[in-house]
Amino acid sequence: MNAIDPSPTPAATSIQAAIAGEALIDLIRRPDGSYLPCLGGALYNLCRALARQGVGTQYLNPLSRDRFGRELEAQLVADGVHLAQPDPVQQVTSLAVVNLNAHGHPDYAFYREGVADRAVSAQGLAHACTTLPALQVVCTGALALDARDAATYLPWLAAQRTAGYCVVVDANLRPSVMPDLAAYRSTVHAALAHAHLIKASDEDLDHLAVPGASALERARHLLAANPQAHLLALTLGANGAWLLHRNGTQCFAQEAQPLPVADTVGAGDCFLAGLLAHLLRQAAQAGAGSFVPFVEVLSDTACQQALRHALASASLCVMEQGCVPPGWEAAANWAQEHPAQTA
Repeated sequence: MNAIDPSPTPAATSIQAAIAGEALIDLIRRPDGSYLPCLGGALYNLCRALARQGVGTQYLNPLSRDRFGRELEAQLVADGVHLAQPDPVQQVTSLAVVNLNAHGHPDYAFYREGVADRAVSAQGLAHACTTLPALQVVCTGALALDARDAATYLPWLAAQRTAGYCVVVDANLRPSVMPDLAAYRSTVHAALAHAHLIKASDEDLDHLAVPGASALERARHLLAANPQAHLLALTLGANGAWLLHRNGTQCFAQEAQPLPVADTVGAGDCFLAGLLAHLLRQAAQAGAGSFVPFVEVLSDTACQQALRHALASASLCVMEQGCVPPGWEAAANWAQEHPAQTA
């Protein structure tokens, strides 16, 4: 019998980001009453967006062997995402039924019992990360912060922080579908307590009951309440975004001209991907051996450049129907050709 080679695969040596969370199908109700199935899930979108920006990315959760699972897998592979669990599982794919009101705002109903992306454990997620020698960043958020999955994701996040990886948590709350809002809010705060980088929208801060007279004040409060975090990205939709650093740096960027918005699906996910991709590229260019110390001492200029790239990534997304993440060059060119408003 041949001995097992313990060395990492060539693919593993290129992976810088490991992402855990939901991959699902959005069933979007059309005017005629039929439903259009679309690939989705915040962390699924983030995987695709990171890979398209040139970041070696691995998706940690399993996918179903059903038709939807095969379609989710095919798109990930097409975008260059690596799968920690390439063999499909028996559990079915998560579904989100999306109805739009008269103003075009979505209302979600999620079907997530006995589904593939929840068939994970803290130990399994942690083991997958140990096989990635170039890993710098781990990320979760959104539906993975369901209190019913706290025993999976909270120990995993704690272990990854201890291991020296940069922990990123995207709050991305879905309060309308959580049976116990207090428990959900508590779990989100517990996850944020492990993060080096927090992403939250103005709506997230409202749902988390963070005090403050404005979204910016609430963001400052949240960063102060999580002293282990170095960065907080606050997104304000069409009103731009802020990037706050523990050292007191505060950067703002907003597109100077209104955009022809097709829809906002995946905009926040593309924003976070653009931010991480730019920061990782900065760290590589600076010859930083570890990403966390690099983030700890970011300059004002580095923060502003990363924020502009993140905003450009989101802007390009909203001008497309559905989540169509831009590549690095497209986002970089947009940022260069369309100077943003800054504070």
